[in-house]
Amino acid sequence: MYHSVTVILILGLFFFSSAQTSYATDTQYEQFAERKIADILPADKISGEHYKIRETVPTYGFMDHFTVDSDYGIFEVTGDAALRKLLREISALTAFKKVENTEAFGKALIASAKQPLVFGENLVTNPVDTVTGIPKGVARLFMNAYASVTSKKQTGEDSTAESMLSLSKYKREYAYNLGVDVYSSNSVFQKELNRVGWAAAVGNLSFSAATAPVGGGVGMAISYTGFAQTMNDYLRDEPPSRIRMDAQEKLLSIGVAKDDIKNFLENKAFTPRHTVVIVNSLMKLKDAAGRDSFIKFANSASDEEQANFMMNIAETMRGYQETVSPVKEISIDAALVIAKAENNSVPILFPLDYGVWTESTEAIFKNIVASFKSQADKPQFELLVAGTVSPLAKKNIEQLGIKVTEKVSEKAGFVD
Repeated sequence: MYHSVTVILILGLFFFSSAQTSYATDTQYEQFAERKIADILPADKISGEHYKIRETVPTYGFMDHFTVDSDYGIFEVTGDAALRKLLREISALTAFKKVENTEAFGKALIASAKQPLVFGENLVTNPVDTVTGIPKGVARLFMNAYASVTSKKQTGEDSTAESMLSLSKYKREYAYNLGVDVYSSNSVFQKELNRVGWAAAVGNLSFSAATAPVGGGVGMAISYTGFAQTMNDYLRDEPPSRIRMDAQEKLLSIGVAKDDIKNFLENKAFTPRHTVVIVNSLMKLKDAAGRDSFIKFANSASDEEQANFMMNIAETMRGYQETVSPVKEISIDAALVIAKAENNSVPILFPLDYGVWTESTEAIFKNIVASFKSQADKPQFELLVAGTVSPLAKKNIEQLGIKVTEKVSEKAGFVD
């Protein structure tokens, strides 16, 4: 394990000072600020037939914060991955509207009316008006490193009665074919998915049957590849109860303590999708030591933004394992996840959207490098980020001997 007594104090300074401009006699520092959407996305992604992303994107706490105007309401999302999810959900909402206008759906809806279902609070635990809309999750994550939230079910699960009525099965089928997350916290999307899913469950209306008269690509299944294909197939086919059981068995097999497994599987911040991706990413690391430490660290997540961040860390490690070098060890150095690979590299796993160069950033990375000075093998450091860092940040980080690898979300094939 790697030791750094001072990083905890430095991180506290980092998260409070990085949003403000810092000045030094001979060093230039930056501040988090607003960016233009055109600097983040290509023009063909900024707006579509049913949505438009607002031009100004505040970037703070390492994450981009988007506001999207759509035909289905105004959505606020935190993180580039969350935006990708939202755009797919808007597309799915359009598909749902088309399906609801078909004769097949009308007949199924009549059948479902004979067996009314009241969608209670257990259908989606604490639904919100936006996909996430919590702008302080990742920055706050490290200030509450060991706080956890528990519940009997994970967020987004259906009740037992609804599962018996096959609602969950049909919702998973529809979500899979439309390339969306069946456990999404987007209440607008969930309302339509429940409506279509309930009609399908009672009327036995499969996705292919419902979309056959619609055309226009709605009936075409989304194409996944590699790890994402395997995970999405699994999420389509298995109910949450089986997901929990499978996750428990796998985590036990890699030495995670029973109490940590319980906390992880009952953490309200995580959905079954988070669970599947995190656990199976860790399993891909084979014999890597410290995977139990990562689960303990992941248990500190207390909101969706933090849960997404933990999932992205696990996916980054899995991507590094598969495309660069096997991971031998994982450790938590204060609030940073650091690995050691067989190729003598030390990946620093921080899947941020956008990073800038501040006085505290400088102190953190200098401290990490110094903590390895005594090692005879002279490891090669590499900072892995999901998005990008500013030119100044990249220049200064690399001057410290740390290679910066950007857009690892594309290289690793993240499961958003």
